[in-house]
Amino acid sequence: MGEARQVMDRVTEAAFAEDQDALKKLYAPDAVAETPDQGTVSGADAIAAWFGQFATAFPDASWESAHKHESGNVAIDEGYVVGTHTGPLPMPGGESVPPTGKNVRVRGCDAATVENARVTSHRFYFDQMELLEQLGLAPEA
Repeated sequence: MGEARQVMDRVTEAAFAEDQDALKKLYAPDAVAETPDQGTVSGADAIAAWFGQFATAFPDASWESAHKHESGNVAIDEGYVVGTHTGPLPMPGGESVPPTGKNVRVRGCDAATVENARVTSHRFYFDQMELLEQLGLAPEA
């Protein structure tokens, strides 16, 4: 297991443990995250805060890993975020969805580039419509 895989595993662990301090240390100060819901998020503090929004909305969230990959300085995770929507969920337009109490299991994939034991670039992918459908906020496909 290389450095990228080790760092990615620590990021996942810190995110689901809601450990903001650990997350901030795992990202380079000028790291950039590309997210499906908030667009580009820049800087370790802002990226940790982005994770924190999901921890607030889904405090019992967990990660079900389906596949782990590593190639050079890039680690990729595929799996599912599972949790119960019991807190406010910020939306891209600035509004917030109040808790629905619904359980979700949403497929996701993310790829992190690691330099000097810190994430410099992190790209997240998840189906926003699938999430909204499971929360009862959009018609099922």
